[in-house]
Amino acid sequence: MRGWLAKGCLSATLLGAAIGLAVAVVAVGGEAALSTRAFCTSCHSMTYPAKELAKSAHYGRFGADPQCKDCHIPQGMENLHLAVRAHLVDGARDLFREMTNDYSDIGRFNERRLQMAHEARMQMKRLDSLTCRRCHRDPRPVAPEGKLAHQRLSSAGATCIDCHQNLVHKAVPETDLEKSLIAGEMVLKED
Repeated sequence: MRGWLAKGCLSATLLGAAIGLAVAVVAVGGEAALSTRAFCTSCHSMTYPAKELAKSAHYGRFGADPQCKDCHIPQGMENLHLAVRAHLVDGARDLFREMTNDYSDIGRFNERRLQMAHEARMQMKRLDSLTCRRCHRDPRPVAPEGKLAHQRLSSAGATCIDCHQNLVHKAVPETDLEKSLIAGEMVLKED
């Protein structure tokens, strides 16, 4: 009886390991496939921000050509759960909007641009600008006001996106992310 039980436990363990491995391969492979520029721009509406990225100061500097995923999807195995969440939650929302809104021209896209920018900013805020910090590990601003602002970061609870909005895509009004978190809705920055 013990031999049969031991064989059953071994079989169950091997089956569990195989299923776990299969899930991991699908998650990692799926995340990689869904994080390509080709996939992101397969929705017509995302061709507009992709063109803006290619013209931005972030693109081509120091030999770097960041892709959509570099700013919008947390990278690395340690952040795989965040990447999967971004694809499932944000991606599903974006796909639904793509199917229910007409983005056939830039004017229609611009009607929703502020809301989309705010949602991307809020995601970055919630993740403590994790994607920014992947490339900008130890920023050292030159200007005195930049130095002072960066010194406050550690104590004020602010993160990169609080101050650095409109760097890559077409400028829209900046949002107060801290107040937006508290209010549960978009709050524009006061001048």
